[in-house]
Amino acid sequence: MPKVLALETSCDESAAAVVSHSDGRLEVLSHRIASQVEEHARWGGVVPEIASRRHVEALPHLIDQALRDAQLPISDLDAVAATVTPGLVGALMVGSVTGRTLAALHDRPFIAIHHLEAHLASVRLEACPPEPPYLVLLVSGGHTELIRVDEAGALDRLGRSHDDAAGEAFDKVARLLGLDYPGGPAIQAAAVDGDVARFALPKGRVSKPEGGYYPYDFSFSGLKTAMLRQVEACRTWDEPLPLADLAASFQQVVVDVLVDRSLRCCSDLGLSTLVMVGGVAANQRLRECMHSRAAQQGVDVHLAPLTYCTDNAAMVGAAALGRLASQSIASSLCLGVSARWALENCAPLYQSNPPF
Repeated sequence: MPKVLALETSCDESAAAVVSHSDGRLEVLSHRIASQVEEHARWGGVVPEIASRRHVEALPHLIDQALRDAQLPISDLDAVAATVTPGLVGALMVGSVTGRTLAALHDRPFIAIHHLEAHLASVRLEACPPEPPYLVLLVSGGHTELIRVDEAGALDRLGRSHDDAAGEAFDKVARLLGLDYPGGPAIQAAAVDGDVARFALPKGRVSKPEGGYYPYDFSFSGLKTAMLRQVEACRTWDEPLPLADLAASFQQVVVDVLVDRSLRCCSDLGLSTLVMVGGVAANQRLRECMHSRAAQQGVDVHLAPLTYCTDNAAMVGAAALGRLASQSIASSLCLGVSARWALENCAPLYQSNPPF
């Protein structure tokens, strides 16, 4: 029964978890997280230097708590894993250095994990995870992508955002509406009693150089600009800003775009299973609409558990156990971190000569 200690510090969540693999299932033995949301909310977004400092302060305590919760010493673990890319460089460095140090001190393999691979692995923490092939809608703060996962685990990115990701659009529109950070939960709350059809907003598409549009790609910058113009127009009216209707209309357009393009991609590829992961996958309206529309199309939807949609260490552990199960691997203790790295190019993270 392999067990790993996993660390996550790619942005503004410090997290540690112990995850095991037994009888074909993953089990989260412990899961600790320290959020910095309240501190960054003062600035309307993540301040990288503050995030790095808070990771340094929080991570040792989280690791100690996670090991105590799991009732395991590090000597009983099979590996130590940490996110090394993509993310904020200073924040990533805290988790990576900590993970590599623990691995060296206790003579355990170090498993470097790509943050998006961890999000993809989060669905394996579901009670009955799907078997590939399937399509993944990865929709988080900085990423909106459609990725095909085949039987051998190979990844093929079929769609992506060309500007703001959905999560970034939620944050920026929330700020425009005077709502709290993070924007996703704030807009969801504001939209509860709103009219989703009151304001007509654009469903941005990405043009091909030769003409036409990329069928599975996303663009939310035009929607954000349209919201700005609509808010400016509303403020000229002799009445309070229709906050609920604005939030509901914006949220519904984002949901429609994500659902429409995901299900179109499933149909075109002949896939009958869709997986949805990432922080924005926690949005209740998105979950409801995806389930409803997918059922009409005969597509089975699997969602990462709500607890593991936003950044966490359990998903890092799930990805690390997947790596250990597929082959006996370890990352170089000289491996650094990188703000950007292609998901399709994870193999160099496990070579003796590290890519960064």
